[in-house]
Amino acid sequence: MGLDNFKRLMDDAILWQTFRNVGLLTLFYVPLMIIISLLLAVLVTQPFRGVTLFRLAFYMPTVTSAVAASIVWLWMLNSEYGIVNQLLKYVGITGPAWLSESGPAMASVIAVTLWLGVGGNMIIYMAGIKGIPAQLYEAARIDGASAFKQLIHITFPMLRPTTLLVSTMTIIGALQIFDQAYVLTQGGPANSTKTIVYHIYTTGFEQLQMGFASAQALVLTLTILIFTAINFKINQSKD
Repeated sequence: MGLDNFKRLMDDAILWQTFRNVGLLTLFYVPLMIIISLLLAVLVTQPFRGVTLFRLAFYMPTVTSAVAASIVWLWMLNSEYGIVNQLLKYVGITGPAWLSESGPAMASVIAVTLWLGVGGNMIIYMAGIKGIPAQLYEAARIDGASAFKQLIHITFPMLRPTTLLVSTMTIIGALQIFDQAYVLTQGGPANSTKTIVYHIYTTGFEQLQMGFASAQALVLTLTILIFTAINFKINQSKD
């Protein structure tokens, strides 16, 4: 009871494994989220016919229930009759057991989480792109800068505050992932995809150790604060 719950944390091997799992997930998830959402935002801000349909298609997963979407992906990633392995088999590739092997299982959780969240961050980047003065691009074109150079030297630097917002929300979201791991893998195999929030859930609501779960939740809260502070420090604007 009380402080004893915090002493137990040091011996909670599963808790520290979930931190490693989430750390690995964050290492891949956060950069991919930033890159993909930014590139999609650049794409859908171009004035081509049918761009509204693309915006809608990319954004739709964001407003979809994470549980419902994960159930659909659970079927699609089934190693025997899932559509993903069926398509791979059609081109001569034997697909792995996506949700039963450690590596593919973590990759699946990351991919589904990206699919669910990239549309929302795309909208944020779109707003940031709309706020960049058009005169900067006009001057760059006059100087002969290619579209790629404009992207590197104008779009990316001007979107630094937006990237700070997106990266902060993405890190916090990565540390709080629950639905996808719960539905897709149930934390397996061998706890390799079990997340911190999932562990807190099992401790509090399955094992009914609410005090211990609260101690775990406090550790998670402090972790979020620390990573958020580090992210702000890394991404803070320079004079």
